[in-house]
Amino acid sequence: MDATAHVLVEVKDGIGWLTLNRPEALNTLSREMKDILFDATADFEHDPAVRCIVIRGNGRHFMAGGNIKEFNESLRSGDRETYFRGFEARVVGAHQVIYHLRRMPKPVLASIHGAVAGFGLSLVMASDLALASDDAIFTLAYRHIGLSADGGASYFLPRIVGERRALEIALLGERFDAAKAREFGLLNWVVPRDELASATEKMARRLADGPTLALGRAKQLIRSSLDNSWDEQSHREAEAIAEMVKTEDHQEGLTAFLEKRHPRFQGR
Repeated sequence: MDATAHVLVEVKDGIGWLTLNRPEALNTLSREMKDILFDATADFEHDPAVRCIVIRGNGRHFMAGGNIKEFNESLRSGDRETYFRGFEARVVGAHQVIYHLRRMPKPVLASIHGAVAGFGLSLVMASDLALASDDAIFTLAYRHIGLSADGGASYFLPRIVGERRALEIALLGERFDAAKAREFGLLNWVVPRDELASATEKMARRLADGPTLALGRAKQLIRSSLDNSWDEQSHREAEAIAEMVKTEDHQEGLTAFLEKRHPRFQGR
């Protein structure tokens, strides 16, 4: 593992760790970070050794959005039309990371502390579960530099917090703390800062030790439910459970229940 890489990628005991690693730049999104996240999430999706993914930030913050200094330098120093075209291409590339997380057939946990802005907030919303320290501060922020949101924020926000609250967050760009984020539904849990690492490990372990295939199907069903009719969703549920009943994990779950012990799921 390259300690200087903009994202540290590690697989350990069934957990795939993605650590944003630009602490001196508040973990703002760079081209290298985007490329590593793209490759790592694609690899994790197809690696049977990875049964849960954790996204976290190195240093004092999770991610403070895009690199505004880089935006400004690129705009001022080169051809404006090239900058405009390149900017859109970068956004499309970043969206592929969000796409990977959303379709990932295993749970994704965001472990959050410090600043969470712009694309950082999109990463949180694209994750399946979110755990934050009580010092986390959130903002969508785009309006402050005259931009609309990207990273799927306009898709996720109204689905998580409701349309009216989503408009408030996007149009005002105000900061809000972890307690408010949990009230809005953006977080599952808030813990003291010094407990974040241990709480993350505990939750990741619980997810990685679970029936991975069934958890992945549950995730896909819930993620697609708001875009489907009842008829479509009921058929998808029937197809998914018919597939899951054939798994070794289902057999182990039944056996463990009858033997009154904890199941030992293998993700098969």
